[in-house]
Amino acid sequence: MQNYNRGIIEEFRVNEGRVGGPFAGAPMVLVTSTGAKSGRPHTTPLVYLREDGASGGPGDRIYVFGSMGGAPKHPAWYHSLKAHPDATVEVGTDRYPVRATIMTGEERDRLFEKQASLRPQFAEYQQRTTRKIPVIALERL
Repeated sequence: MQNYNRGIIEEFRVNEGRVGGPFAGAPMVLVTSTGAKSGRPHTTPLVYLREDGASGGPGDRIYVFGSMGGAPKHPAWYHSLKAHPDATVEVGTDRYPVRATIMTGEERDRLFEKQASLRPQFAEYQQRTTRKIPVIALERL
């Protein structure tokens, strides 16, 4: 998985935030978080959701989803953000600090349903697993 992600990260940076293959046309973000166990920085490419009306300034949020393709366990980056919520994101050529918040309850459900309506594979991922796929807000600082 690391080699696969490395290729996506390289393509993202070379093409100003755009990637091809299965992610062509999807909004992508690179999230650099501090490892929960290692304490080292790790960068992960993720598909994200931005709500309408976001200006791109402080306080704006984007949302990422810990689907891991419907795997039975949460992804490592989720545990990292839970342990160390301050991170950095790259959206296109913009790089900025964020703070992660795990969404819960009706707000989590609303955001997940919105993402699944835009990208049906997320509904498929949820059907593949018994865990509730986490939704994480990344708020621009």
